[in-house]
Amino acid sequence: MTQPSHDEPTASNSEELRERVEETRQELGRTVEALAAKADVKSRAQEKAAEVKQQAAAKAGELKAKAAGTAAQVQEKIPDPVKEKAASAAGQARAKAAQAADLLQEKTPEPVRQKAAQGARAARDNRTLLLTAAGVAVLVWLACRRSKG
Repeated sequence: MTQPSHDEPTASNSEELRERVEETRQELGRTVEALAAKADVKSRAQEKAAEVKQQAAAKAGELKAKAAGTAAQVQEKIPDPVKEKAASAAGQARAKAAQAADLLQEKTPEPVRQKAAQGARAARDNRTLLLTAAGVAVLVWLACRRSKG
């Protein structure tokens, strides 16, 4: 008969041997599941894509909030004379647009006039945004002019 090696514990009874076999079977099952998960490239790629998508959405939210804060700061820093000039320019642009609209209304067919009216309504609805953009443009122009002078 062969003697068990000193490295391996000996089972004193069959019940203990069954328990060890069951533990080994469970450990083997966990190992196989772990290997199968590592080998499933498609699901790993999908998990990684979902993670990257979530990170991108979070970063986009941060950037959007930062842009809104920067726009508010720029709005606050616009000097009153610049705001007045922008408002004046906007008024002049509205007057010219009204003149052009009158002329176009006389010369254009009805379907085209309807589309133009929709565009004008959209511009009126977004007046604050347009004025803010004009103010920012003036600030950029002033900053460029100062850096060159």
